[in-house]
This record gives sequence, C-alpha cells and structure tokens, in this order.
Amino acid sequence: MSVLPLRRGAAQRVVREVTSAVTSATPEITSPPALSSRPVARTRRPHLLNALTQAHRRFGMLLFAVDTAALLGAFAVAGPRTMVAGWILTVIVLGWRGMYRSRLSLSVLDHLPVLFVAPLVAGSLAVTHDIVRPEAGARYEHTVTAGVLAAVMLLLARAVAYGLIRHLRAQGFVAHSTLILGAGRVGQNLAQTLLAHPQYGLRPVGFWDPAPYLNEVELGLPLLHGSNLANSIAESDANVVLIAFGRSAESGMVDIVRTCDRMNTEIFVVPRLFELSQRSFGMDEVWGTPLMRLRRPAFRSRTWHLKRLLDIVVSLLLLLPLAPVLAACALAVRFEGGKGVIFRQQRVGLDGRVFELFKFRSMRASEDEANTRWNVSSDVRVGPVGRLLRRTSLDELPQLLNVLRGDMTLVGPRPERPHFVSQFTDELPRYLARHRVPAGLTGWAQIHGLRGDTSMKDRIRFDNYYIENWSLWFDVKILVRTVAAVLRREGA
Repeated sequence: MSVLPLRRGAAQRVVREVTSAVTSATPEITSPPALSSRPVARTRRPHLLNALTQAHRRFGMLLFAVDTAALLGAFAVAGPRTMVAGWILTVIVLGWRGMYRSRLSLSVLDHLPVLFVAPLVAGSLAVTHDIVRPEAGARYEHTVTAGVLAAVMLLLARAVAYGLIRHLRAQGFVAHSTLILGAGRVGQNLAQTLLAHPQYGLRPVGFWDPAPYLNEVELGLPLLHGSNLANSIAESDANVVLIAFGRSAESGMVDIVRTCDRMNTEIFVVPRLFELSQRSFGMDEVWGTPLMRLRRPAFRSRTWHLKRLLDIVVSLLLLLPLAPVLAACALAVRFEGGKGVIFRQQRVGLDGRVFELFKFRSMRASEDEANTRWNVSSDVRVGPVGRLLRRTSLDELPQLLNVLRGDMTLVGPRPERPHFVSQFTDELPRYLARHRVPAGLTGWAQIHGLRGDTSMKDRIRFDNYYIENWSLWFDVKILVRTVAAVLRREGA
C-alpha cells in the first residue's frame, strides 16, 4: 500500500480531531453573580432625591462632576487652552492622591492641603508652554490668579458636596447594610456608634461570631454564628463587612477576609491596639475609632476586565504562527500512538467549576488512571514523542483553545484534577483560595520551577501571592519569563 495516501488520511483525521476540540467550545465562563452588590437605602422621596442617592452610590463620579464644574469655571479666566490643561492636571493629581475614593469621614479641612495645592500646581504647569512668548508675563499672572480662584472654588464645591452626602446619610436615604464580624466589646461599641451617628452611612444589620460572648437579646441585633460566613452575608444582605475583635483565631482571619472578597463586599478592619494607632491619610474613622479599608481584590478592579482582552489577543497571535507547529505535533502523536491526538481531562478552575482541559496525548494506551495518579512522566507507555512534548512543554499548546473558550486564562494558578483538589483541600490550608481567579496556562509558581512533582505548599504560597498582587504588568512579566524558561527547557 502506498505511504502517501496513509499520511494524507492520517493528516485529515488529525485535522478533524483538532477541529472538534475548537468547535466544541462552550461560552466563556464568567464569575457567578455577587450575592449582594446593591447598597441598601431607605428611599423616602422619589425623583430628585432618588437621583441624588444614585449619584452618591457612585461616590467618585459625584465628586468628579463637582470638581469639574468648579475647575473649568475658575480656569476659564486664563483662556480655553489653559482651562482644559489646568482641569486635566488637577484631576490627575486628585485621583493620584485618592480624592475620589469613597470615605466614611468627610471633612474639607482634612483634605485642604491637597485640594488647595493641586490647582495651583496645575495652573503653573498649564502655562509653561507659553513662558517664552512676549506676552508670557501677563498670561502667567492670569494663570496664577486662575489657580488661586480654582483652589477656592474647589474647596467650596467640596464643602457643599460633603455636606450633601452627610445629609443624605443622616436622613437615611443612603445606609449601607453592615455586618460586624466579632460580637465582643469593640464590635458592640461600633454597632452602637453607627446606630447613633448615621452620617457615616453604615447601618448595622447584625453580628457574625462563631463563639459569641453574649446572646442575641443582649446584643440588640441579630446574631449569626453559623460556620458559613458566605451564607450569613447573603442572609443579612450586607454589602459592607466590618471586622472587629471576636473570639475567632487570628489564623482564620485570612480565610474570612478572602470569603468577603468573593462576596463583593467592602471590608473595614479595626486595627489591633487601635487606641495607639495614628491616623494616616488613607485611613477612615468612625467617631474616634480608626478603620482600615482593605484594598479591593485585583479580580474586582476595572483593570481585571483587560485581562480577558489580553488573553484573546495573545492567544490568537500565538495560534496563528504556531499552526504549523501544532500540526506537526499532532501528526507525530498520531503516528506514535494512534487515534486520539487531543487528550481531554477534567480540571477544576474558577470557583471550583470543572472544565475539560486539552493537551496533546503523550501516552500510547488509555490514561483513565491518570485522573488519580499524581505523576505519569516515568510511565513506560510514554514514548519518545511524548517525552519530547513534555520536555519542551509543547503538549500544553492546545490549552490556548481553553484560553479562547474562557475556561482558562494565560496567567493564573495551574488547574488540578478533582481528585487532588479534594485531597489538597482537606490537607493544605489556603488551597481553595487559588480558585478565586481562573486557572492559568502558566503562573508565578511555574516560572519559579514549581511544576510537576514539587511542593504543593510552595505552589499555594506563590499562587496566592500572585492573586493578591495582580496587575497587567505582572502578567506580562510572567509571560516573558515563561518563554525564557521554555527556551531553556527549565522544569523539564
């Protein structure tokens, strides 16, 4: 029999197998809807006050609009070009200094240095492009005057905005449901303070404490002491969590905070030894008690949406030039092991969801037992082609299809099989925290050599570090180092 028809037929079967992997793609997996992301407010009057309440829920947008009106009006005396430049530079400085972040305690005096200096500096920078012209002296005087006027107008605008926000809070038009973690003395005092001073916009709806000192009647608020914090947050419809002192061990607080992260809640923490704490610019306070607002998790930031765009663009840019390499690998696998070029295996990804992962098959026989076998690299059924694919990581290339499907992302914790996820969850603390983000083709742990038969504890540490410190540049850095590691054949 002629060899050429055999090769052509094999190539056609390989194409059909690879095509079936693409065409069986499911829609992009998205995060489950937050159980409660809606601030709870008591609406007493319709129309105008409802509109004001909605604006207050977008705290930064309201302040940005007020600042824009004040700055454009003040800088207009220096000309249209300086007006626009002065406005842009001022809002950049204000944003950099965190002046559009939601705050519990609102005081113009607290923010006076930034609000007054920012327009003056912006006005001076806005006119530097005209400093060499003959009329620069008069223009500079106009700009300085406009800068002083902008500073005064900005302070007045902020005073009015802060007063309006405090009024809406005090009258109950805006009251964010707040669950207090810890029913000890500090938590009880905070609950009483928030009820007595509604201008902070936090309305206590209950306590959560696995081992409370007092009962519900003595506390005066519902007591939620179940083991499942997520259910308690959902039942109370809380969108703010205030972590006070309770009887929970500090070692368990990390898991508690990460549970709140996935519930789409704002988190405040009362610092230990708070009576000795010195208030910094980034801290809030409630009637003399300092509160630290925890940074929003990276996967809840607006920049996180760009990660999916990066996945799609990079995957397509890689799949197109790598198409001949994929075809060659598929043909080599077909000739060595027969049918079944693409190996499909169940893995666990975002929020514990199971998906089907694609790889080039590297073993001749059935790999059903691989679902419960940790390492198969030394298996005698791995042929020369399979060893080469594993050593060069070429067997992972079909996972670019998983990235396009939305099952995975380019950079993230590596997914494990359900059997080992169940095992590691029981044995290793913080393991489940890896599932806060989608599984990745490569990751921070992998580029440090933590792949294959290496310490799972170290992988957990590196993966959670990546999640807590994520940025787009972090992803780019990991991708570059992954390419370098593959070229050097590290971790083979």
